[in-house]
Amino acid sequence: MTQPVLLGEPLTLDDVERVALGAPVTLGDGARGRIRASRDVIERAVAEGATMYGVTTGFGALADTRIDPAEAATLQRGIVTSHATAVGPDLSRAEARAMLALRAHVLALGHSGVRAEVVERMVEMLNRDLIPAVPEQGSLGASGDLAPLACLALPLLGLGRLLTADGVEPAAGALSRAGLEPLELGAKEGLALVNGTQGMLAIGIMALARAERLLRTADVVAAMTIEASLGTDAAFDERLHALRPHPGQSASAANLRRLLAGSAIRESHRDSPHLVQDAYSLRCTPQVHGASRDTAAHVATVLGIEVNAVSDNPIVWDDGDVRSGGNFHGMPVAVVLDALALSLVSLASISDRRLYRLLDVTRSNGLPPFLVPESGLNSGFMLVQYTAASLVSECKSLAHPASVDSIPSSAGQEDHVSMGMTAARHARAVVDNAEIVIALEALGAAQALDLRAPLQAGPATRAVHDAIRARVPYVEHDRELGPDIAAAVELVRAGALIAAAGALA
Repeated sequence: MTQPVLLGEPLTLDDVERVALGAPVTLGDGARGRIRASRDVIERAVAEGATMYGVTTGFGALADTRIDPAEAATLQRGIVTSHATAVGPDLSRAEARAMLALRAHVLALGHSGVRAEVVERMVEMLNRDLIPAVPEQGSLGASGDLAPLACLALPLLGLGRLLTADGVEPAAGALSRAGLEPLELGAKEGLALVNGTQGMLAIGIMALARAERLLRTADVVAAMTIEASLGTDAAFDERLHALRPHPGQSASAANLRRLLAGSAIRESHRDSPHLVQDAYSLRCTPQVHGASRDTAAHVATVLGIEVNAVSDNPIVWDDGDVRSGGNFHGMPVAVVLDALALSLVSLASISDRRLYRLLDVTRSNGLPPFLVPESGLNSGFMLVQYTAASLVSECKSLAHPASVDSIPSSAGQEDHVSMGMTAARHARAVVDNAEIVIALEALGAAQALDLRAPLQAGPATRAVHDAIRARVPYVEHDRELGPDIAAAVELVRAGALIAAAGALA
């Protein structure tokens, strides 16, 4: 049985990904005590008539409007329903599960002032796979992901929608069948459900996990292309990279050395003067891939901090202090997700350039035009590279940093925002495109290795070639390539090419 992930205790990015993919959750041993302690503070403050943002006042620009404590339930229900204005496509089930788990985790850290019943309901929904449908557009990223988080919270009130195997359905009916009554929110609970960065964080964590797999896959596919291009491994000499010891560059170079070891194709031209040195797209692969790797490592550090951060407002301490601040502001997450998108554009771009070289008879060192026999009669991989180029160009547009595009809201009270959810969505879209570009290069590289026969690729790249050929046959004559592309993309996204290549840095 899968071990449950403990919410309210320190989480890793891997923990979040496990929950996103279906792992159960439970509250950690100390969570309920922390939740009760912070709830006691809120209930005492309400009983004493203290002025407290979002508890006895309105929200945003209405923070100076006093609210009668007797209206607490109406106020808290109202913030959820009025803020649930997100639009557009729904998050994937994995992303929505991650978002729900992350929000429950923040509340379980014990600085939000909610009742344990609220967090326990979120835990139960995760474990019974009753996952809210959350539209992904409408967040400014401060005060966090208000609109998407409000949509995430609606099913707690018996409102909104839930994801199903066939699409979505109204939450009320599904919860009733599950025997779950709608919750009535108490003081501060509605506010605690909608303040935070868990929308952008959920998308970002899942995009990062895919990006990390893609970075290792890119080394594998690049090695195939370098080999098939009659490139040299001299540029990957460990001594060269020790003189510029960026961790990602060193790891990528080490991968390429191992992947190219034992290649009969490489040995066939080791003493040939055919090139003094390879083109940048071959020779500089470790430097380009390495920069993306180092960026991803920094993104992982920042997201790892944010997973265990309290991004609520106001924040409650068990000594009775309640303080408004700005921990909900998404800028730390927005900036690094912009950086992730930017770094992956280079990964996709250099992949497209390597594929282009395989197809160009003036650059491919003897391969037939467009990697197909009887070129002219056959167009071969010509349009495969067109598609790669199109996706790279789109990535360049998506890489415009969302985090620089603040726009004021709430009558000027919320006058600087992060656009973190937009940054997350763009990063995810760049990952989508980059995965396809790498898959297209893999198709071309496998074809090129076949065309080098009877010379054999090295053991690692030959195993990757064989994994591709198990799904995609050699292209002898023009045929519909859509199914081939879909199969290659699936291999990339599943990490199958990494598995075929064996252990990588």
